[in-house]
Amino acid sequence: MSTSDAELLRRARELADDELYPRAIDVDLSGEVPTAQLDLLAEAGMYGVSVRAEPATVTSLIEIIASGCLTTAFVWTQHLGASAAAHHCEGAASRFAEDLLDGRLRGGVAFAHMLRGGDPLTVASPTAGGWTFRGRAPWVTGWGHIDLVYAAARHGSDIVWALVDASDGPTLRSSQPPIAAINSSRTVELEWRDHFIPDDRIVRVEDYDEWRARYRLGLRNNGSFPIGIASRCCRLLARPDFDVRLAEARDVLDAASVDELPSARADAALFAVTSSTALVAEVGGRAVVTNHHAQRLHREAMFLLVQGQTPEIKAHMLERLASTSSPGDGSGPVR
Repeated sequence: MSTSDAELLRRARELADDELYPRAIDVDLSGEVPTAQLDLLAEAGMYGVSVRAEPATVTSLIEIIASGCLTTAFVWTQHLGASAAAHHCEGAASRFAEDLLDGRLRGGVAFAHMLRGGDPLTVASPTAGGWTFRGRAPWVTGWGHIDLVYAAARHGSDIVWALVDASDGPTLRSSQPPIAAINSSRTVELEWRDHFIPDDRIVRVEDYDEWRARYRLGLRNNGSFPIGIASRCCRLLARPDFDVRLAEARDVLDAASVDELPSARADAALFAVTSSTALVAEVGGRAVVTNHHAQRLHREAMFLLVQGQTPEIKAHMLERLASTSSPGDGSGPVR
């Protein structure tokens, strides 16, 4: 690990424990992430880590920031995809790269719907000077806090990627459904109404199946969210047996091959639920009051059962939950 990566990890721990965690309840109840929270991450150099830090450092940073405030972490990590895309772009959209990496511009992503089966929810059509997007994109996080959204649409067997201005208008509309956890992340559904995107905003056009295969390589990063929640629960529980299981779940994720990652992700998500359930049980009646961290962490663990979920991860979760040897019965992660 480089000195700069070690310094990033040190800053992240300080931010998580001294700034984010003490404010996490207020953020959860407020309906919006304060800009000051995101400014702290930018000032600490966290907005460029998808390009400037080692992959293992990035997974650790996500875990640490999520242990402080999952809502803030979730808005921040969406930016990492947009900044990396601009950095690696060979076209005119690369002009946004440095501002995104330094946090002067902030980004989000709109491609979770590309993982669904059936007809695509968002489609792209070539037109003079660019492309036209139509359809809808659920689960776009950070609306109102982001300048650009890294968006995807299907065109036949291809997927079209673009950096689009993150603002409502006649051909791009957002709506925010109330969600039971991280509602303050301002997660919206976008509706593309024949929205024109000029060529200089297109990042790339690639084969959809090739992208799906590459996406599986990134499952490890999302696994850091439940590990972060579980680590905070374990610190509050102060039980060595839970600490052991936390280390096992993290080690399984770190060691997993691409084919093993869905199983490891399922284990991590279920352990977050188990550890947050244990925290609620230990705290007792106070745990269900909205100003207590236990209920917040438990709701966030529930959210992480479906965040970044793939059919493989879902199948592993249901198999665990139906089995007497699932992580939820105290036996630890299942390999």
